[in-house]
Amino acid sequence: MMMNCRSLAVLFSAATLIAVPEIAAAQPATPQAAPANADAVTRADESFRRGLRLYSDKKYVEAEAELQSAWELNPTFDVAYNLGNTKYQLKKYREAAEHLSFALRNWPLVKTVAKLKPTAEQRLAESRAQVGALRVTASAAGAEVLVDGKAVGRAPLEGEVFVEPGEHQIEARLEGYAPVSQAVKSAKGETADVGLAMVPVKSEGATAAGTTEGGGSAGAGARGPVAGPPVVPQPVPEKRNWVPVIALGAASAVGLGVGIGTTVASNNASDDARKQTAEIVQGGAQCVKPQPSWVGRCEQVQSDLSRADTLGNVARVAYIASGVLAIGAVTYVLWPKSKRSEPVIALPTMHSGGAGFAVMGAW
Repeated sequence: MMMNCRSLAVLFSAATLIAVPEIAAAQPATPQAAPANADAVTRADESFRRGLRLYSDKKYVEAEAELQSAWELNPTFDVAYNLGNTKYQLKKYREAAEHLSFALRNWPLVKTVAKLKPTAEQRLAESRAQVGALRVTASAAGAEVLVDGKAVGRAPLEGEVFVEPGEHQIEARLEGYAPVSQAVKSAKGETADVGLAMVPVKSEGATAAGTTEGGGSAGAGARGPVAGPPVVPQPVPEKRNWVPVIALGAASAVGLGVGIGTTVASNNASDDARKQTAEIVQGGAQCVKPQPSWVGRCEQVQSDLSRADTLGNVARVAYIASGVLAIGAVTYVLWPKSKRSEPVIALPTMHSGGAGFAVMGAW
């Protein structure tokens, strides 16, 4: 199967990055969601397209339900962009600010969607003017942050937390630390800084163990040293660490699943574009300078083609990454242990223009 893949910065995840028409003129509650599988990507794509059509018909309530479903299945920038605009039309400004903020933080380096960014920025500014914002920091990384009892992520949080104007209770929890909370008042259009200092606590078991050890040492000192043969330390046999192999293998499987899912979605988008083009030609029209009655259909064709192109690029990167990670796993298993001084680790990386996997280690 041949794919027309142009070089382009993409997010290596189960994300679908597309150029959307002006109707998407497009925090998640939990931004860093787990990668979607191929079936979830396909179902999210179907809900996404239904949502765009409903938005075009100004059926914002129905569009919100479809786009919300797509977001829960596959939280990507384009879904957040469209869902944020739908929330904006429904005057749900706090939720609109959440999704538009997420979309702008993860805006891709794709020229076809660059013209939509000013609209997202404008609507985010208008939504922010109607709600309050909190910039929450916690001294312990990984602490769960809650606002009015609802979890909003783990420290350090990505971006601001948007809330309705009024008083709110901010909490941070993490095992091994005393929970901390703070009340804060939020006003429309203002941002409040909330710093949560977390203090480590000692468990009762650790304290008891320390007391017993101290008592035993004192008793031994009272009896005095016992003569005996010297103890020769025995070398500890090196054990192979299988965690990197499992991590690389799992990442490779995810990459393969993403490649398959996005390939299917790309083919579906191409089929839609071909069908739309055929109907336009049969109707005696064309899309170079379309008549007003055909503008909407031509824009849909362009959207489907751009979507197919971007999904094809995602699939290509996913297949390549899957192969690289699989090779890394095999290399780790076959490489002599005596030559490897440190384990190989595969970590996900993400930035504003894309994402991928970083493989680190020493041989």
